[in-house]
Amino acid sequence: MALILDTGPIVAALNAADANHRRCAALLGGGDDLVVPGPVLVEVDHWLIKLGGPRAWADFVADVTGGAYRVVHPTEADLVRATELERDDAELDLGFVDASIVALCERLGETRLATLDRRVFSVVRPRHCRQLTLVPD
Repeated sequence: MALILDTGPIVAALNAADANHRRCAALLGGGDDLVVPGPVLVEVDHWLIKLGGPRAWADFVADVTGGAYRVVHPTEADLVRATELERDDAELDLGFVDASIVALCERLGETRLATLDRRVFSVVRPRHCRQLTLVPD
C-alpha cells in the first residue's frame, strides 16, 4: 500500500528533537510504499538543512536513492489540477506544494496522506474520495 508523504512527517521522523519524531518514525518504518511528491523535496531540503545541516539532507537523499522512498513528480495534468485547487480553495491559502500533494493523491487513487497539517488537508476535498485519511493520528 502506498503512503503519500507531506513534509512534516519526513522532517519529524528524521529529527529526534521533534515532538512528533517517534510517531512519524514509526509510521515511515511501517512497510508502506513511501511516496514523496516532487515538490515536497524543496521543503524537506529547507527544513533538514535548517535543523540538521547539509549532512541531514544528504542522508535523506541517500535514503531516496537507496529505495526507502519513491519520488513522484507532477505531470502537466497535476500542475493544472493543483492550480484549480489553489484557485477554488483560495481561502485555505493552500499553496502549490499542498495542492500538488492532493493532485498526486487523485492521480494515484491514494486516500492516505502522512501529514502534520490537519488545518489544510482535513478541509480540502479531493475528487476521488470524500476526504483523505490523515496519518499519524
